[in-house]
Amino acid sequence: MSPRTVATTFRIVAVAEALSWIGLLIGMYVKYVPETTELGVQVFGPIHGGIFLAYVLVAVVAARVLRWSSGTTLLALVASVPPLATIWFERWATRRGRLPQGEAVAA
Repeated sequence: MSPRTVATTFRIVAVAEALSWIGLLIGMYVKYVPETTELGVQVFGPIHGGIFLAYVLVAVVAARVLRWSSGTTLLALVASVPPLATIWFERWATRRGRLPQGEAVAA
């Protein structure tokens, strides 16, 4: 896999993981606060679980292909736990040059 492909895939999965977190949080709110339905949790629970696993897998692949340090890799993995932290990590990694973008990708 090329670094550009890995970086693009990582960005897509990081955003999808954050969006699935939002869906799950809304589902949990509806389930536990007004106690109207469990449908949101039933729908977004498995979706978030699948995307979470995809994020972890893509983060490990990105760490290998992009030669991340163990600290950067650990930070990427830890970012999968708090809601929306994957977007923060993606932006941080881009600013720090750990997640290449555009034409500046080294082969």
